[in-house]
Amino acid sequence: MATIFIFIFFFFLVPSYGFDSLDPLGNITITWDYFSDNGNSVDVRVSLNNLQLFRHVEEPGWNLGWAWKGDEVIWAMLGAEAKEQGNCTRFRGQQKPHCCQKEPVIIDLMPGTPYNMQTANCCKGGVLTSLKQDHSKGGATFQMNYIKASVSDSGGSFSMPENFTLGVPGYSCGTPFQVPPTKFTKDGHRWQQVLETWNVTCIYSQFLASPTPTCCVSLSAFYNSTIVPCPTCSCNCQGLPGATNCVECSHHMCPISIHWHVKQSYKEHWRVKITITNMNFVKNYSQWNLVAVHPNFRSVTQVFSFNFQTLSVYANFSDIGMFWGLPYYNDRLLTHGENGHVQTEVLLHKDRGEFRFNEGWSFPRKISFNGDECVMPSPDAYPTLPNTAHISTTTLPTIFLSLLLLSICSTSLE
Repeated sequence: MATIFIFIFFFFLVPSYGFDSLDPLGNITITWDYFSDNGNSVDVRVSLNNLQLFRHVEEPGWNLGWAWKGDEVIWAMLGAEAKEQGNCTRFRGQQKPHCCQKEPVIIDLMPGTPYNMQTANCCKGGVLTSLKQDHSKGGATFQMNYIKASVSDSGGSFSMPENFTLGVPGYSCGTPFQVPPTKFTKDGHRWQQVLETWNVTCIYSQFLASPTPTCCVSLSAFYNSTIVPCPTCSCNCQGLPGATNCVECSHHMCPISIHWHVKQSYKEHWRVKITITNMNFVKNYSQWNLVAVHPNFRSVTQVFSFNFQTLSVYANFSDIGMFWGLPYYNDRLLTHGENGHVQTEVLLHKDRGEFRFNEGWSFPRKISFNGDECVMPSPDAYPTLPNTAHISTTTLPTIFLSLLLLSICSTSLE
């Protein structure tokens, strides 16, 4: 009964256009604050906040779009700009509006933009960093003044736009909904309140982002000579429609391949080597990250060359770990042919009563790269422990000679 209740709860709580079990509450929230009503125009502040634990928006960044309900016109803007001005011929004065399009598309300004065009928390080229990598760079803000339309919402004094889009593959945005008005302060003493605040929630779906997976996983271990490769046609098959020519030809055709190698076993610890390879000829991955699920992540002793943090997504469950690069060292995964790989080694403590090498325990249950789940090998193909003791071929002549001498001695005694 409890299981049914939890399923129904998540069914109604989580929109049907995207859900990630490793980040169930992750989303990008657009906040629309009405600051002032000037009679025929309105001043608003628009903010984008990336509330996802590990998924980020990389270059070329977000392109925020919406549809006006009437004939609104953006007169001025700071901290961002519309991609197109549109047809503003009905305005005959010397000053022209910033954008007259029915469905404007707004882009972030680049770093180094003149100060008089900036607002606080702007000008990052549309990049939004994830919460765990750098939450201080996960937001963007711009301000604008727009002329009211001849229509207004029946439920309020403002005409809220609709049909919001982020311009980033995989994201779908819901319907705007009103929330308690935002309060802000300039000096930390006096708090002011905006007239109205509306939110729009945008959630990512890997199925919407790409018709095929984008990464795969291969496995190996010191105790088994078998290397389990990425499954054949993990991301596509050579020669089939949709197979990109920007990726190195391989049996899996994935832009990203990840190799997990069980490297060594010590008395109290064991060591894993993780290698991420970029098979793409035309794409660098900036601010990349890798998330894996493994029961021993609660006892990580040391991680070399990468940042690492466990993700407390569910109570009393610390099996989810996130890796990402060190700034100015390996936080940018270069294209194939330009040293397109990064790697780390992880030292883990052998938890008494839980640690083991058999039954695939030493391999991850799930791996994702930049928020996209990777194709894992079949569990029955995982490297297994030898069933019998291994006898080196160099010792076979010695064993044969010993048996022969034993036989001769026995004969002589008779």
